[in-house]
Amino acid sequence: MVNRREWLMGTACLPALRGAAPGPRNVVIASANGLRACTRAMEILQAGGDTLDAVIAGVNINEEDPEDTTVGYGGLPNEEGVVELDASVMHGPTRRCGAVAALRNIKTPSKVARLVMERTDHVMLVGEGALRFAKAHGFKEEDLLTEKARLAWLVWKESLRDRQGHSNWSDGLDAPLKPGAWLRRKFPGVDEATLAWAWEVATNPPTGTINCLALNARGEMSGVTSTSGLAWKIPGRVGDSPLPGAGLWVDQDVGAAGSTGRGEENIRVAGAHTIVENMRRGMSPKEACLDALERVARNFQHDRSRLARFDLVFYALRKDGEYAAASLWNGTIREGKLVPRRFAVNDGAGSRLEPCAFLLERKA
Repeated sequence: MVNRREWLMGTACLPALRGAAPGPRNVVIASANGLRACTRAMEILQAGGDTLDAVIAGVNINEEDPEDTTVGYGGLPNEEGVVELDASVMHGPTRRCGAVAALRNIKTPSKVARLVMERTDHVMLVGEGALRFAKAHGFKEEDLLTEKARLAWLVWKESLRDRQGHSNWSDGLDAPLKPGAWLRRKFPGVDEATLAWAWEVATNPPTGTINCLALNARGEMSGVTSTSGLAWKIPGRVGDSPLPGAGLWVDQDVGAAGSTGRGEENIRVAGAHTIVENMRRGMSPKEACLDALERVARNFQHDRSRLARFDLVFYALRKDGEYAAASLWNGTIREGKLVPRRFAVNDGAGSRLEPCAFLLERKA
């Protein structure tokens, strides 16, 4: 027969025996271009800072880096050669959000999105209104088009052809359709590697973005997504990044999710919101991301030839600290080789890249 003391000692051990989940911890995840963002965000979390302060400070690194041509300053422009930026932020503890879209001449749209959240009763400001709001709060207008991005835009103009092979920006109907000596002649001061990069982004417009999600030891969560959007887009085009529920969603009770890649397809499945709701119903972060990608594939009747024309990556961070990322495809093909999809993580042991799960597989 078990006495009262033995019974109490035994029941005290039950949670551990049953594998009770540990408490929340400091975790930051981001898209593959977010290694430095994760490091900066973790520094702020470890110093006791707010989760939204952390993720915004992290993505500011990319927004201000001219070498990241998919975010902020140096981002590839629209079809008129003008850089337009989108961003959204969500703060778990206050359950508030803010966003800006088609914002011109301001390097750090994530900071403006936060001001929309904190200073107004609105969620999103766009275009000229967003710019005026930013200037009213002390932001300085700057030309965001770098020489590198301008070169890529000019090369894109050269690559345009009608059905007869003609381009108003080329040197005539007999101009070659592929890069070579003619491209070097037109841009004599540009090195081969930069020209090759410019031709690649001109003919295969990138859709890169940065998404960053954070959890602290108090169980508080926040997220941010920032982008310069699809290269060569129609002026005013807005993708998923600034749309709460698509490019970003944070539910303090469940977790957070975000995305990079082709925004139009994410919008059609409300990806970030779908992932968080999947986790609410008991799916792991990995399962939740793959389910959202399956919905994207379903919209194309699982036609791999059409799905092969784009990619999409989802990121998920659950309130207990479990995280994952998943991509539509297992990687991209570069020079005949498969480059696997990865994402950035920092759980206190330094920032590193981890492999993404994936829905579909392509071979080199």
